[in-house]
Amino acid sequence: MNKNIKFLIIDNSKTILIALIIALVIRSLFFQPFYIPSASMEPTLLVGDRLFVSKFSYGYSRHSFPFSPTNINKRYFFNEPVRGDVIVFKTPADNRTDYIKRLIGLPGDTIQFINGSIYLNNNEILRTLSKTNTKEISCGNQKLEVNIFEETLPNGKKYFTAYKKKGTLKNTDKFLVPNNHYFFMGDNRDCSKDSRYLASVGYVSKVNLVGKARIIFFATDKRKGHFLKFWNWNNIIQFERIFKIIE
Repeated sequence: MNKNIKFLIIDNSKTILIALIIALVIRSLFFQPFYIPSASMEPTLLVGDRLFVSKFSYGYSRHSFPFSPTNINKRYFFNEPVRGDVIVFKTPADNRTDYIKRLIGLPGDTIQFINGSIYLNNNEILRTLSKTNTKEISCGNQKLEVNIFEETLPNGKKYFTAYKKKGTLKNTDKFLVPNNHYFFMGDNRDCSKDSRYLASVGYVSKVNLVGKARIIFFATDKRKGHFLKFWNWNNIIQFERIFKIIE
């Protein structure tokens, strides 16, 4: 093999390797991209949103790294999440699947639905009907008739949620969040598998936190066509959602 060609191959291989290492460090320690595949966080996050999650917000655990190495069983440089944060976490059921939900309950909190309203530590979470009330919202391939509310948590955090006009969840048992665990719910209240479902999600350990959702960097609406149909980008790409801060 020609020496120049051999040198070029080695040099390029080193460059690629360094680039991969840098990308791995950034993904593990700083920011990781995620894609929203379901409607469980509508109206906050829509199917097709692509967002960055900060990995450093709550410190690091085994789920901060690719393949979640099992020899890491603690969380390091831990920072307590803030109630109302939108967080990516690994589901306790398999410790592999990524979910994104809103943090409602902290360790020691109680949460309960009574007559369709949420009670946090026996106090009703304030909600008001939004002026931009939406009549329909996605749930898989279905459309739900919903009311859009603005909810306000005790710490002043505000966000929008969707509740079915007919058949919304009315009452539940009281949930008591264990120590070092958290209680999450989707903003699309009647189309979200979350901590209310103890058998499949339930309370989420602080070790399972992956990071805080920060910003939408790209968004498409696949219902209006495949992204490769560049002649229809004006309809497919949701330009108004790009660089939107996640509240």
